Amino acid sequence: MTFDWSYLFSLFKDTDFWWATWTVIRLSLLAWAISMVLGFGLALAKQSAKPVLRFLANLYIWFFRSLPLLVLLIFVYNMPQAIPSTSGVLSNPFYAGLIALVLSETAYMAEIHRSGLLSINKGQYEAGRALGLAYGGIQWKIIIPQAVRVALPGLANEYISIVKLTSLVSIVSLTEILLVGQRLYSENFLVMETMTAVAFYYILVVTVFDFLLKQLEKYLDVTRKKGRQVPSQWLELAQTPVAVVSPAATRGEVPALSARRLHKAYNNVEVLGAVDLSVNAGEVVSVIGPSGSGKTTLIRLLNGLEKLDQGEVKMNGESFIHLKQSGASLPVFTENTALRLNIGMVFQSFNLFPHLTVMDNLLLAPQYHHIGDKASRLHHACALLQKVGMLEHACKYPHQLSGGQQQRVAIARALMMRPQIMLFDEPTSALDPEKVNEVLGVIESLAQEGITMVIVTHEMNFAFGVSDRIVFMEKGRVVVDEAPGLLRQGSNARVADFLKDVTLAG
Repeated sequence: MTFDWSYLFSLFKDTDFWWATWTVIRLSLLAWAISMVLGFGLALAKQSAKPVLRFLANLYIWFFRSLPLLVLLIFVYNMPQAIPSTSGVLSNPFYAGLIALVLSETAYMAEIHRSGLLSINKGQYEAGRALGLAYGGIQWKIIIPQAVRVALPGLANEYISIVKLTSLVSIVSLTEILLVGQRLYSENFLVMETMTAVAFYYILVVTVFDFLLKQLEKYLDVTRKKGRQVPSQWLELAQTPVAVVSPAATRGEVPALSARRLHKAYNNVEVLGAVDLSVNAGEVVSVIGPSGSGKTTLIRLLNGLEKLDQGEVKMNGESFIHLKQSGASLPVFTENTALRLNIGMVFQSFNLFPHLTVMDNLLLAPQYHHIGDKASRLHHACALLQKVGMLEHACKYPHQLSGGQQQRVAIARALMMRPQIMLFDEPTSALDPEKVNEVLGVIESLAQEGITMVIVTHEMNFAFGVSDRIVFMEKGRVVVDEAPGLLRQGSNARVADFLKDVTLAG
């Protein structure tokens, strides 16, 4: 029996096949989109700090990855026999197939999304939190755009799998590509010709959507993008200066920032023990000390990025972070979120959002918090970028900038919220030596403007030159808290030993 080519080519014009192909496209896209959304929620649940959510997520993933789709299809389609009220939906083969595919694919999508979430640096979460974004805002504005880009190859591959899995839905009599083929070859017995046509239609769907998904992947890949020219309007806006500090940050009797009896331990190893710190409005306090002395832990506790074990942090006399005791239960970490916008944070590793341009990095938090109108936010951003010498790079992405440039953008981003207090966690330690001075110059200019600052640094000359007070820490304790001039006199033997190899400028 010879291969009937004319019959094969006639099947490419068969309307039943094309309608079946449309059914496959609708079914696969809906199943892919719904399971992708549900899978992301499941991935978040699996990473949740709540044991109940983690258990339920793991149970779902284990069960539906273990259950063959064919078995699930038959079970869902016959569900009306046990629950008659479901017959209105499940008696329809399309909806029965869709529900079965979603139930099964959500488990696989969750693991793909989890891989994307695990690839996002912890600093991205912390930067969002430091800017006052809630959990949902961090996920939607920062994490999801980055995680989807990482997970997209896996998601695209899963879509191809779904397209092929739709052939199983023929078992519940859905008129899709395979069922049409089965009906035809049962009538004329031209199996090879008919199945060749079936293969063609499946390959066509996969090829088209694989191409489209690859284009989407390229579009989301910011490393392929080039920064555009800065609009002339922005250059004009930058000529008008704006205030970088909140008007509320005025000198007074109450400290702008105070910490009492701060304590932190990791795995029962004390890192910070009973530390007190008070910073007046307009004051610059530098925190120095050997590595492992607790400096970074202190500044992270001040901003609530780490949960304190004991103590309290106040801002302008108002409680910002404390532990709330309720009866005999363990103390609960409590934060006054209304005060978070009053404190800005600049990280050691910059923590810029890589999927956003420099300008978008600055505008994200003010837009989220609805601070000012669009025009005023843009004006403020342009003025700040001009101030830190980065306006000409406003349309670039972080990967197109040097380390020093990224840190200057990070400073401008923190200042966009007009904070009363600025925290710096070793802002120059990740920079090349030639880039250190450009960042220190920006910080020094802020100090001259009277912004309240707490700076963790290893740059001794900078600390002694710009600070009103210097706090020396060791082994999780404050050893000395004095003016730079007093420390220069070498009254404390431990500090003198720490500075013995440091040549301080006169």
